[in-house]
Order: sequence, then C-alpha cells, then structure tokens
Amino acid sequence: MRIWKLPDQIVRLGILLILAVVAMFVIRGRFVPESFGEIGHYRADAVTAIEQQPIRYAGSLLCLECHDEQGEIKSASYHRTLSCEVCHGPSAAHTQDYEGQLPMVERDSRSACLHCHEYLPSRPTGFPQIIERLHNAMQPCVGCHDPHDPRPPEVPGSCSACHAQISRTKAVSHHVALTCDTCHETSPESEYPRSFLPKKPTERGFCGQCHGSGAEAAPGIPQIDLASHGDRYLCWQCHYPHFPEG
Repeated sequence: MRIWKLPDQIVRLGILLILAVVAMFVIRGRFVPESFGEIGHYRADAVTAIEQQPIRYAGSLLCLECHDEQGEIKSASYHRTLSCEVCHGPSAAHTQDYEGQLPMVERDSRSACLHCHEYLPSRPTGFPQIIERLHNAMQPCVGCHDPHDPRPPEVPGSCSACHAQISRTKAVSHHVALTCDTCHETSPESEYPRSFLPKKPTERGFCGQCHGSGAEAAPGIPQIDLASHGDRYLCWQCHYPHFPEG
C-alpha cells in the first residue's frame, strides 16, 4: 500500500500560516480595547473620553451677552447664519477670562475669509467668490468689507481689487496719496462697478486745481500756465495721470 505524503514545502507553508493566525489573535487580544463592540463596531469608552474633554466652544448666545451691538448687525447681514466662533475661533476660555484669553481675530489676514470665498466652481451660483491674487491682493478683506455686515462698500475704498496694474503704477508715482475718487467721479452705481464706466475729467481746469499757476497746492507740485501750455489738449492726453512723471 502506497503512503501519501505532503511535500516539505507545503508543510513549511502550513506551519507559517498557522503561526501567522495565532500571532494575529494574540496581537488583537493585546491591542483591541475591551469595550470594543459593546455598542456596535466602535469603542464604547470613546464616549466617556469625549465627555471628559474640556469645552472649547462657548456658542454665539454667550457672545451676545457682551457683544450685542455686533450681534445685531450680523443678524441682519449675509453672515447671520454663521456662528461667531467660525471666524473668531474657540472662545470658551475667553468667557472665563475675557482680558487674558482674547479670541482669535486675524484682521490683517485674508486666509480666514478665503475658506468660504476663494473661487471654487462647485460653490452655489451667486455665492461671492474671488481669485485671491487678482482681488486687491495687498489689502486685508476687512479693509473694505465689514465682516459683521459684508456688503460691498457704496464707494470702493480701493479700486485695486479690479484695477491692480493701475494701482501698482500709481503706488510709485507722485499721485500715490490721491484716492481714485479724487479724479474719477463716483456714484451709487459704484456698488456694481462692472455695469458702469468711471467718469474722467473733461476739462483742463480740473487738473488746474492743483497744477495751474497760482493754485493753492502743497510745495513742490509742478504748476503751469493753462492758457499757454498745450491749450488744444486735455492734460491726460499727454500726461498719464496714474504716473504723471512718465
């Protein structure tokens, strides 16, 4: 009678498989928590561990006890559904020590606003979005927008949001101290600037308010006789107003 015998390599593989299964059960018994599986495929002690964590968020209702003015403004704005701590961060410690534990207020940063307002094609239609590097890149958002009532300003405080190249040119010219609406007439339509063209000066006398001979102006400002200096042209047809030295 012929005796059937397993090949040695199969025996060795079988021994390794048995050892691996035994090791798996030993390791599982050592590292899987005892409470695992008591309430489903979870660790039951996790609930207790979470309950023992310190409270970090206070809630908007507690903020309103001191900041009722800001709360009233926000309640009527586009941000009315946002909790205060979405922008200011966890503030429970601030409610216990309001002078020593100040909430996070990044007034000079744009990163907090970009969490919601950075351009993404998947955002809802009509949701305000910007491309950071093109939208007033040198200014913080709160420089133009009140975060508690983030409507566009009636008269833009900085036109560089759209006219960045012109703004950079003017920033190194002698006209750097002039705001845009010094020369460009603004109106309520400026709240929707894409729908209206800004008005330019149409008379030489406008520039003559500073540059005409005898005009009241700061020392060092160039002045000319309007009657004899290029009388057939408007000033800005020869002098680029955003860089008049050029």
